[in-house]
Amino acid sequence: MLLEQADEIKHRDICFCDRHPNQQQAETATLLLQDIAGIKSASLLDEHRLQVHYNIQYMSLEIIERALTELGFHLDNSLLSKVKRALYYYTEEVQRENLGITEDQKNNTQSVFINRYQNLQHGCRDGKQEYWRKYQ
Repeated sequence: MLLEQADEIKHRDICFCDRHPNQQQAETATLLLQDIAGIKSASLLDEHRLQVHYNIQYMSLEIIERALTELGFHLDNSLLSKVKRALYYYTEEVQRENLGITEDQKNNTQSVFINRYQNLQHGCRDGKQEYWRKYQ
């Protein structure tokens, strides 16, 4: 039982594009990931890399990276990063299927990111009432 629990905790590095205008992507993503259910911890390794620890029953690297991409983060797309990413996605998907995690549960973890993003204070909101938006 202890081996199964230890095997369910994944430790992954997420690398960000170093040619992006926002050089603080890793730091921003670290702060965002710290309060997500299923993620044990997220720590900054350097200015373009972070390390995340998560439980495979609730989260996968694919879900985390897809959510970060949808939020506007630019991941490193070097050949080595793509190969590692594909390998991690495949092995985690197989492990989640072996644990009996269904597609419905996968979608619920992605909704955690969506809800978190919607509740953050940021400049991406239009404060006008809906009926005022059609007038410019």
